Amino acid sequence: QVQLVESGGGLVQAGGSLRLSCAASGTIFSVNVMGWYRQAPGKQRELVATITSGGSTNYADSVKDRFTISRANAKNTVYLQMNSLKPEDTAVYYCNVNVLIGGTFRVADYWGQGTQVTVSS
Repeated sequence: QVQLVESGGGLVQAGGSLRLSCAASGTIFSVNVMGWYRQAPGKQRELVATITSGGSTNYADSVKDRFTISRANAKNTVYLQMNSLKPEDTAVYYCNVNVLIGGTFRVADYWGQGTQVTVSS
């Protein structure tokens, strides 16, 4: 019913920047909270940042002042601008969206397929 397509991962040197995108499509009436999570090898998936439909944001302490989450509501797309990247930011990054499904009163969470971000020292 809802598909998420992520893009923008890759390999970058420490101090560099990357921008991730995640576009939601399908039977969507409205998109509520959108967010980014990451999972490094051997570690649990952790929150990176979230943004509400009204634009309120929340960040993990480890990425504050380096990462910026934003969204384009008309495109059902969420972005993550990552600056001053560190080797410890290396992980698979997943987008997550909370959607009110069109034609129903059902709210559901969907996950992207994940995109690899590797930061070399």
